[in-house]
Amino acid sequence: MISFSEFKEIAKGLYYKAKGECVFCKIVEENDPEKVIYQNETVAVFPPLKSDILAKGHLLVIPKEHHRDIFDLPEDTLTELTLTAKKVAETLEQESSITGFNILHASGKSAQQSVNHFHLHLVPRRDSDGLDLWPDTDYKEEEFSENYSKIRKALEDAKS
Repeated sequence: MISFSEFKEIAKGLYYKAKGECVFCKIVEENDPEKVIYQNETVAVFPPLKSDILAKGHLLVIPKEHHRDIFDLPEDTLTELTLTAKKVAETLEQESSITGFNILHASGKSAQQSVNHFHLHLVPRRDSDGLDLWPDTDYKEEEFSENYSKIRKALEDAKS
């Protein structure tokens, strides 16, 4: 059973989604020190909704300015997001039980992007956390080779 405060958070997210408003922009706008645990001019860091937390210390790193996905994100903002994720990870790593991190991002519906505001998930890992983020696949090696050859060519063509 979820608590009333958890219910309010879920309801708020659904409300903003239904109105076409961005829940992350609202969090930045509200500037609630109970939610936003770190920020600078460009970036804000806060925990996900309780129902979405993957591990103790799981945080979201977002641009304060609304950018829908990685394709809409300026390079200097991406740099600032990455440097902030590193800074937060270095701070969290001081907890002795943390042995690694996953930095996750999803752009687009098929990637399961649930909030249309670019964000990085910073997920602290522990040896016994039981998280399995990498499912087994049934791709064949020749499929990988063919796909990577196409990607390599497209990137080389883009350089010229």
